[in-house]
Amino acid sequence: MTTRPSHPHSARPGPRIGVLGSYGGFNTGDEAILTCVLSCLRAHRPDAHLVVLSRDAEHTRAHHRDADEVVAWEGVPRNHVLDALPGLDLLVLGGGGILYDGEARRYLRLVRAAQLRKVPTFAYAVGAGPLTDAEDREAVRTVLAEMDDVVVRDEESRLVLEEVGLEREVVVTSDPALLLAPEPFTAAMMRDEGIPSGARLVGMSVREPGRAAEKLDEGDYHALLADVADFLVRRLDAHVVFLPMERHDVRHAHAVLSHMTAPHKGRILHGDYSPGQVLGFMRHLDVAVGMRLHFVIFAALTGVPVLPLPYSGKVFDFARRLGAPALVGVAREQAGLLLAEVDRLWDEYPQRRDDLRERVRELSATALGTCARCGSLLDAIGGGDRPGAAHARAGEEATGGGAAEGGPAGGGGHVTGPRPLTA
Repeated sequence: MTTRPSHPHSARPGPRIGVLGSYGGFNTGDEAILTCVLSCLRAHRPDAHLVVLSRDAEHTRAHHRDADEVVAWEGVPRNHVLDALPGLDLLVLGGGGILYDGEARRYLRLVRAAQLRKVPTFAYAVGAGPLTDAEDREAVRTVLAEMDDVVVRDEESRLVLEEVGLEREVVVTSDPALLLAPEPFTAAMMRDEGIPSGARLVGMSVREPGRAAEKLDEGDYHALLADVADFLVRRLDAHVVFLPMERHDVRHAHAVLSHMTAPHKGRILHGDYSPGQVLGFMRHLDVAVGMRLHFVIFAALTGVPVLPLPYSGKVFDFARRLGAPALVGVAREQAGLLLAEVDRLWDEYPQRRDDLRERVRELSATALGTCARCGSLLDAIGGGDRPGAAHARAGEEATGGGAAEGGPAGGGGHVTGPRPLTA
């Protein structure tokens, strides 16, 4: 795909909407979320000027054609980012899991800076937790309290925000990536990946230990997943394909392969694919077993029998809403139980197929609800009803006049003068 430059001076006449998240090609799930958020905003306001605040601006320019402008916010002078905020009619935070220890404060400093500049702010199906750090907890408690609307993607996140002490309405919907459209994954792509034609295929997703999965023991879960892979190779006469959803996943997929007794039956996808193409690849699978949330979401969207391996609350929560079997944790001592669940999943799937499809339809409809709430807020603030509205408002602020209009969908108005947090 060719790189498309950003054109900040060829602005569309409608509202200027900023979108802030963990974007820039670091994680396929986050890129899927950005694709869906931009699509939602574009559908609601075709004339909107969409500004993505990205961790890797070049990647976002090259891969997201709905973005009219891209602003880098990592590794750049602070004023470079702050200068982009006053001209916005709305700043959208998320979606995705960004409110957790060590990261929440970084995103919320920008949200706080937007609030100080009287820009309405909307939390778009964000994920929260773990949140134990005092600075991150304070940032979440104070900044989210002043946002115009707060929507989280799962019940686990709502409970985390409640435990932190956030005192406001928090709406639970579902992950924005449930609205992703598949793109073709062709026979030529399959050949390039060395995947045999006509073979049964098992998709697997592994991830690295990290702040979101601190309790994982590498040797333990590598060996456990190798046992599962070998079992499925024998049980289904299948090949196992590992789908790295993040670049660090590749090393852990190799580690699982090294523990398998039949490593020749394993492949790791190595190409650079869009989220839609990864979703298209899932259509080739016969069964899926995985740790990454968006791997599980993609499998469910495709109608593939899927066994989630919950390493965190967000995966367990989605498995519960999906009605899929989900073990508590990923540990070697659960090997027998896990293999029994995989076996049962394969045998019982024909009877469960219709239930899975209905649950996915309901979850996708809930994801559309986030889009509708964001659209209602955008309508309420009246941004971009006339050319240059945002810039006119910025000019009023510079002379000490003007205030943000309207309020959230179904809630109180935007609060001026949020409580202090270093911007």
